[in-house]
Parts: sequence; structure tokens; C-alpha cells
Amino acid sequence: MAILANKDTRVVVQGITGREGSFHSQLMLDYGTKVVAGMRPGKGGEWVLDGKVPVFDSVKVAVEATGADTSMIIVPAVAAPDSILEAADAGVRLIICLTEGVPIQDMMRVRAYLDFKQVTLIGPNCPGLLTPSQTKIGFIPGNISMPGNVGVVSRSGTLTYEVLNALKQEGMGCSTCVGIGGDPVKGISFIEVLQMFEDDPLTDQVVMIGEIGGTDEEKAAEYINEKMTKPVVGFIAGKTAPPGKRMGHAGAIVEGGAGTAKDKVEALKKAGVQVADHPEQIPEMLKK
Repeated sequence: MAILANKDTRVVVQGITGREGSFHSQLMLDYGTKVVAGMRPGKGGEWVLDGKVPVFDSVKVAVEATGADTSMIIVPAVAAPDSILEAADAGVRLIICLTEGVPIQDMMRVRAYLDFKQVTLIGPNCPGLLTPSQTKIGFIPGNISMPGNVGVVSRSGTLTYEVLNALKQEGMGCSTCVGIGGDPVKGISFIEVLQMFEDDPLTDQVVMIGEIGGTDEEKAAEYINEKMTKPVVGFIAGKTAPPGKRMGHAGAIVEGGAGTAKDKVEALKKAGVQVADHPEQIPEMLKK
């Protein structure tokens, strides 16, 4: 059983005619993802990816014509907020926004609307999700993971790939991997994904990859301590980051003494989470 997406998930790609959109949509098709439609205003009626995917002028028409239930957004930052709102209005249940650099004020407006519409958003500024051997939506390479019983949730893209590969090298597979993104205002949170893994009968253990900045990891530690019955292994990136300096993600900035790696590690350990010093230690910790 997968959380959020599986082999039956039908995806419309907003921005499919762009260079990145076309490239990653092809990789998704090759993996077996059901990319049923693309969307780009003014390009309706065209077919892309060797004539396999129809393009529509709006998400609403794409959903009506193909039954798409999930949107992947890979458009410039200036267009991302309205693209998310359009997908929500079109009736999709899940939106995955890969775009980075989306203004915080725009995301505050978008997040309030999505909460009203009760639509799930992953991202922005995220690598997407992977359900091994079923579907991949986004950037996560399909060949670095295999099916298994470990759920993975992460704020970092590249560390996600490193952990998935480390698990595979030890013969350990993944139930679902969710990259929630590193922006300060985003969609789905650590707690929401942890809750899904807790309820998923095919997920026996969980890996949570956090980083400096914000208090998401501390909140997740409280949830783990109070609600989780499944073992969790954690990793916090950014232990050597200088205070006040942004490190990659807009949310990965430590100010006023809040959001430090030390505080996050301590909170997780108090919640009974094994915290790795290096990502390569995670498989061994899961075996204990």
C-alpha cells in the first residue's frame, strides 16, 4: 500500500512543453507513471513525448478529458502560485510543485486557499515523491530505490537521494518517499506524512531527514513521542552552517538562536528517535 500516489495515479504536468518539464515527464513515463496529460496555455491540441501525451490549454479541460487526479507543476516561479490555484480549482486531489524561488507572500495566500479547498500540496521547492515500482512524480531517480517497508520523508532533495541509495545498497526498500521541500511556507508537513506512515500497514519503519531553520522537526518530535508506534530514524543537515546564513533552502536559516541543528537533534532524541551523524549510518540504525 502506498501513501499519496500509486500505480493508478493519473498525472497532468503543468509546464510539460518546457525543457525541464519535457525531460522529467519522459523519465516519469519511462518509469511507468501514468502521465495522461500536459498543460500549457496556447499549446492545446498538441501532442508531446513522441505523441504519447496530449496537451491542453487549461488544467480543468485536461482533468475533464483524461481523468487526471494529480498535478505536477514545473513552471517558472512567477507562474507557480497561479498554477497551484488553477490545479486546485480543477479538482485534482494532489498537487506537487517542484518550482523553487516562489515568493513567501504568494505561498501564504496559496496555502490559505488550499486549506479551504482541502487539496493536498507537496512543495514548492521539492523533489516530489516516489513509490518504488509503482510511480514517480518529480525529480527523484527511480533506479536508486526498490520496494520495501521503510517510509522516507525529507526536507532535502539531494540527501533524499543519498539515503534511498544507501538503503538499496543494504538490500532495504522503501514504501514511499516524500520530499516535502525546504521553503518556510509550504504544503504538507512532516507530521502529516508521519501520520500517513503510521497508518500504512506496509510501512514498518520511518526515516525523517530534516535540516536547520524553523521548528518543523521539533514539532515532528512531539508527534513522534505522543503518537508514533513505529521506529523512526532521523538525520539533521546543517550542523556546521554559520548562524544567520541561508543554506540552500529559503527555510534553512538560523536566526535568533532558533532552528539550530543541536536543538532539533536533542528534541528528536528525547522522543526516542535514533539520530544519525551521517546518512550512511541510517541503514544500520534501522536494522537494530
